[in-house]
Amino acid sequence: MTTSTIQAPTLWDTDRRNKAERIDAVSSLVNGKFIPTEKITEALELLIQPGDRVALEGNNQKQADFLSRSLAKVNPERIHDLHMLFPSISRPEHLDLFEDGIASKVDFAFSGQQSARTAQLVEDGTMQVGAIHTYLELYSRMFLDLAPRVSLVAAVSADKDGNLFTGPNTEDTPTISEATAYRSGIVIAQVNEIVDSLPRVDIPGSWVDFVVEADKPFEVEALFTRDPRQLTDVHVLLAMLTIRGVYEKHQVTSLNHGVGLDTAAIELLLPTYAERYGLKGKICTHWALNPHPNLIPAIETGWVQRISAFGGEVGMSNYVAARPDIFTTGPDGSLRSNRMAAQSAGLYATDMFVGSTLQIDPYGNSSTVTAGRLAGFGGAPNLGSDPRGRRHSSPAWLDMAQGEGQLGIQRGQKLVVQIAETFNAGSDPKFVEQLDAVAVGKKAGMEIAPVMIYGDDVTHLVSEEGVAYLYKAQSLEERRMAVSAISGVSPLGGIANADDIAELRRNGLVGFPEDIGVNPSEASRTLLAAHSMESLVEWSGGLYEPPAKFKSR
Repeated sequence: MTTSTIQAPTLWDTDRRNKAERIDAVSSLVNGKFIPTEKITEALELLIQPGDRVALEGNNQKQADFLSRSLAKVNPERIHDLHMLFPSISRPEHLDLFEDGIASKVDFAFSGQQSARTAQLVEDGTMQVGAIHTYLELYSRMFLDLAPRVSLVAAVSADKDGNLFTGPNTEDTPTISEATAYRSGIVIAQVNEIVDSLPRVDIPGSWVDFVVEADKPFEVEALFTRDPRQLTDVHVLLAMLTIRGVYEKHQVTSLNHGVGLDTAAIELLLPTYAERYGLKGKICTHWALNPHPNLIPAIETGWVQRISAFGGEVGMSNYVAARPDIFTTGPDGSLRSNRMAAQSAGLYATDMFVGSTLQIDPYGNSSTVTAGRLAGFGGAPNLGSDPRGRRHSSPAWLDMAQGEGQLGIQRGQKLVVQIAETFNAGSDPKFVEQLDAVAVGKKAGMEIAPVMIYGDDVTHLVSEEGVAYLYKAQSLEERRMAVSAISGVSPLGGIANADDIAELRRNGLVGFPEDIGVNPSEASRTLLAAHSMESLVEWSGGLYEPPAKFKSR
């Protein structure tokens, strides 16, 4: 006689059951989907469990700050060891979570102003870093191995059914919400107000489990605003070299500009310096970037045809609403930004990424992670990489082709341009023998060094000395010589001697200003299309409203 073991049936809905239990636990606190403002911390203690993976919408602009402040108030004896997912570690309470024992692990993309404190917490062992991601990488993992158990997001308003209106700063709210909602996670949204009717529905109420009216409107940082008064003649020179030595040379029409003074100068030279060479319609027509105020003169003079925006920008809403042919806007006139979609556009639909960095090594590897500063990267590693899956061609992309390649098939390459004045403020050289990121990564126990852009993706380096055309280098030694040639008196400047540099110039691997057709004596702020915030307002016809901190006092 034989016996068989009867196995219990497999449960395929454990996450859904767990979610139902959590929601039932707050039934006495809530009114349908709505959590009273004063009950939010108590509700979080019931909806979140120790060890949960929690996504907190703190991207580099819009902040779910009421929810982050409320999460920081939970009792660490009840809620602890959370695994936080931060697109951006932007606020002090984001790090308070780790100091107070509420969270222990983090996966993030950017840390900005919190970079020094983040580095210290990692060094102290208070914070464990899973990985420093690019935005698109982190969002993608939320749909797979980093699915949030709970997500805390922000919107402008909600209606009685929990539908959300996110306004111009939609950013990553749809991505985080969808990744959570369809994995039986809990989505909690803070809103500025609860209304009867929304201008448009950005997040359907079926994705949202709870809504709480915040104690004040969520914060939005003017991250992409640069005051033209901060631009120097050196910024203008770098912009002139980039326009003539890269944009004009390769006829780049679709591109992304990173945030910074270097790219702000380029934007303000399009209607003046670039116009001189008849480049309108030939370069810089389609953009993946936020509504940069410094791009207003180029828009007004007909340079720009389309912009796909990652997020909004403080003070630009009225201007954007008045230019629907340029920006992606809804029927209500407000910008419909989408960080994941714009990151995808920046990866596959643009021919060039242009950005700045803090350090570059002899092979063109670059990073914003330096000693004592764990800044992260945001979207730069994604935007500043050559997408091997690209299958459409363009003149600029094909201009990077170097023969048929090892496998006999010709393919182009995305232009990845790093602009680097030879020394940072404070006289720290940008061109170094080894990136600080290598030592920082080892000290933090990371499996790979936090390099922002790998050198084999970088096609051009621009300094005040000239342009290095790294895509033409046939060996690592040749690449190293080209980097040295534009490094000035930095530690790398002595690698290439005069004969080496002369040969590099003859072979087109390095272009000095006179090779490119740039006269450095012309590099002056007078070339800028706007010299102040007030001038940008004038260009916009009064539609642009600069943030208070940028207004003249």
